[in-house]
Amino acid sequence: MVDVPSLEVPAELRAFAEKSIEQARKAVDGFLDAAHKAVGETEKRVDGAHENARGVGRTAAEFVEANVAASFEFAAQLVKATTVEEVVRLQSTFATEQMKRLSDQARAIGEAGQKLRP
Repeated sequence: MVDVPSLEVPAELRAFAEKSIEQARKAVDGFLDAAHKAVGETEKRVDGAHENARGVGRTAAEFVEANVAASFEFAAQLVKATTVEEVVRLQSTFATEQMKRLSDQARAIGEAGQKLRP
């Protein structure tokens, strides 16, 4: 068998390699910590956006209910009308109220939608 000469790694080279590995480990640990913090912040923002979106959905559903109720109320008044003048007055009043209601609702939805932006 052939004798293979023993090659010893100098102590300085080993120390340098150990120090380099330790520095790399610290750098990666710092990067991972920053990544975890960024993910946590993103999750908070996403959770907030989801809650705001749910709120907008609930508000829209409430508006639909209010509009349907107003329409049924108008229909109930309309069938009780006894003159054309009364029908015209009811229609005019309903249209005016409905336009104001829709304008207020659109403004509220718009304001809620602004909260959805990052």
